[in-house]
Amino acid sequence: MHALLRERWLSVLALLAATAVGPAAVVHFFGSRQVMIDGGVHFWGLALSSGVAAAAAVALTLAGTRRGDGRAVLVGTAFSAMAALLAVHGLTTPDFLVGMNGVVAFSGAATLPVGGAVLALSALPALRRPRSVRPLLWLQGGLLAAILALGAVGVLLPSLVPAVPEDGSPEAITVLVVGLAFYLLLALRASRTFLLTRRQADFAVVAGIVLLAAALVPALTLGPSDFGWWAGHAFELVGIVLVGVPVAFDLYRGAQSRPLAGDLRGSELIEAADAFLGPTVHALLLRLAGKDAYTEGHTRRVARLAVEVGEELGLPPGRLRDLAIGGMMHDIGKLSVPDAILQKPGPLDDDEFAVIRRHPQRGSELVRELGGFSPAVAKLVRDHHERLDGGGYPHGCAGEELDLETRLLTVCDVYDALLSRRVYREPWSQERALALLHGEINTAFDSRCVEALERVLAARAAVHGDVAEAVPA
Repeated sequence: MHALLRERWLSVLALLAATAVGPAAVVHFFGSRQVMIDGGVHFWGLALSSGVAAAAAVALTLAGTRRGDGRAVLVGTAFSAMAALLAVHGLTTPDFLVGMNGVVAFSGAATLPVGGAVLALSALPALRRPRSVRPLLWLQGGLLAAILALGAVGVLLPSLVPAVPEDGSPEAITVLVVGLAFYLLLALRASRTFLLTRRQADFAVVAGIVLLAAALVPALTLGPSDFGWWAGHAFELVGIVLVGVPVAFDLYRGAQSRPLAGDLRGSELIEAADAFLGPTVHALLLRLAGKDAYTEGHTRRVARLAVEVGEELGLPPGRLRDLAIGGMMHDIGKLSVPDAILQKPGPLDDDEFAVIRRHPQRGSELVRELGGFSPAVAKLVRDHHERLDGGGYPHGCAGEELDLETRLLTVCDVYDALLSRRVYREPWSQERALALLHGEINTAFDSRCVEALERVLAARAAVHGDVAEAVPA
């Protein structure tokens, strides 16, 4: 399964469809079967679901408040609303604690649409600011009070409870479509995060969102006498656990939880490589740093710049992840270069340069032997010194033999090297380095990549108010 999830062709839609197959099959083939289940099962099942949702709500709200993270508080608000509606739904089970009433149908139908609508708001950038925490806490308190008041008033005065659309009616289908749109948005954002990080916890969030969406279908198209309606309750419980637990655990560890927001950037993979790119990458970089600190720092800078340029060019998440790892590993073959050559305080002679020219092939062989790296990563490591006109090394690849990721990694590698201070030469200015890249467009470098690099550098300057500085040796 893990190897399958690494494949480049696995699209977001295929991932969502694969996760939804099981629940959809259960509802389709067995959903309309008639069952008679005691009200106590409904009551205690809902008590468990609401308890899990409440625990997640408390953990998320406390962690978000402590860290000034409005998005975490909003996710906690969504879980608290679902917990309250589930609690009301369970407590109003007919003929268990109270008689027949309309609250049970209303609260059951509202749980997932309300939760999905609140969760969908987590993408709003304004919610990252600490000042959004207090208003969201008020929103959470207001929703809880309104839901609990609805439950109490509905039991005492049933005529005040709004009518619930009949199962499968046009009104119910409309609510279903709107609710599914919210969960599709959440699933797409969470899938993008997973395709970047490949963390099991992020995949669990994707699966949980899909299960919540699957639970919405029988909730609005079937009734309590149908097996699918009860199966939907089970999907809901599992979905809440799969979404809430990983998010709460991330926040407990003091890390941001990004699946629901879906705004993880490729550059963050480099900044938090230990968490996102795996222990093998971390271990190899430690070895490279022990051998030559400049080369290790160079690989990190190149990798970050490359994924920023990749995002500028619109690379999808899976290819961005390969680019991030390939950028981090592109000079790993220098582990095989003798220190006397790698750290020589001056220009290399022909024999020494011949040894250096072998490092791309050595690095590609190393990542293949270690395993756990995609073929795209090995190709980036091997080809990052190739040129469009075939004048590069180690194999003289040219033109269409070089994919877009290789072309942009090459541009970023040369750019960072030119700005680096070396013992035998002063660093180049940004303007001089870009002039060289422009001068070799369509011979050594791809014009799209050079132009995208310029846009990324301009955006950096606009944000930080400065230009690139020389990199120390």
